[in-house]
Amino acid sequence: MTSLDASTPAFDWIDGGGVTTPLGFVAGAVYAGIKTYGDEPRLDLGVLGGEAPLTAAGVFTRNAVTGHSVSHGRNLFARTSTIRGVVINSGNANTVTGTQGAKDCAHLAALAGALLGGTAGDVIVGSTGVIGRMLPMAKVERGASEITLSRDGGYAFSRAIMTTDTHEKQAALRFEVAGRAYRVGGCAKGSGMIHPNMGTMYGVVTTDAPVDAAWLDATWRAIVDRTFNMIDVDMDTSTSDMALVMASGAAGGDPVSAGHPAEAMLIAAIDAVAGRLARSVARDGEGATCLIEATASGAASVEDARIAARTVTSSPLVKTAVTGRDPNWGRIMMAAGRSGARIDQDRASVWIGEHCVLDAGQPVAVDLKLVSEAMGHEVVSIRVDLGVGDASATAWGCNLTHEYVSINADYTT
Repeated sequence: MTSLDASTPAFDWIDGGGVTTPLGFVAGAVYAGIKTYGDEPRLDLGVLGGEAPLTAAGVFTRNAVTGHSVSHGRNLFARTSTIRGVVINSGNANTVTGTQGAKDCAHLAALAGALLGGTAGDVIVGSTGVIGRMLPMAKVERGASEITLSRDGGYAFSRAIMTTDTHEKQAALRFEVAGRAYRVGGCAKGSGMIHPNMGTMYGVVTTDAPVDAAWLDATWRAIVDRTFNMIDVDMDTSTSDMALVMASGAAGGDPVSAGHPAEAMLIAAIDAVAGRLARSVARDGEGATCLIEATASGAASVEDARIAARTVTSSPLVKTAVTGRDPNWGRIMMAAGRSGARIDQDRASVWIGEHCVLDAGQPVAVDLKLVSEAMGHEVVSIRVDLGVGDASATAWGCNLTHEYVSINADYTT
């Protein structure tokens, strides 16, 4: 089992599962002609919702420049935790598009609401892609009219939200508590402009467990902080980032909240699905050839550990060292040192793979060829002990290659 695998014996992972694996969800998608770049199939407009109203929670980008979909979602969650679903288009971010962009966002929500048996006021919107271009609403309207929702539509939905992703990212699992079965599913999109600061790129997690709304909101925010908010591709935070969780309650029983027999397992299940999706996004970074998994231990606090680990994975110098398999561990210390986390360089230690290269502030006479070989694996493991405490955290990123430059140099041309 590699660190790409978030499985645990407590859960039954479902091959090919996704957002419609939990009971009570339907989805569908079409190619509306919004997205004009990338490989086929170019599905670019997807709708995911409940067969009945859903309990939901969401977090959004902290970028000061935001898409109209972000404003729409924030306003919706400010007044309710009950929604009918979400509509997402790829290829166009509907960001910096003025008053017409706001109207187009509301119209898109209304189109999806009509499909789901709701209104514009209870449908979350996501728009991802190129900034500063108007949504082609004639194409959007025509595409929305062709969407058919079904229990089997989760895969198509996961394809429709992709931008420069090389493949869809989805996961689902099942578990039982006291004889009752629950399911958690999810999908995500993201490949570039990934340095989440709130929530994520786009991540959508579903469950058929009944839940208390306040409990779900607090639980989701904590899970996002240790999964989606711990990944990096290129240090850029999107204007459209959103992480959404929706619960149908179709599994039956009392709502899960603090003290419920299923609480611990449901938290772990949502965390496991979100974690698997987060790692998939990091591994699929534009032009990437490997996943970088960095753990900061010996930290004064969990927050310090998170800052240090995330800084290591986001450092361009660390990323390029991994690309060249250059065992230049000084770059790891540099990144940890500039992160803002407390560090004692005379007690700090560093490992690349299984090889300790710095031990309590003293360089280790290790075979650097072996260290270089460890940097050529699909998952490159890095650990830095800050030497000041006992807190730890793990972050995920990817290496930086020439292909990243090529992809982004040609993005709209």
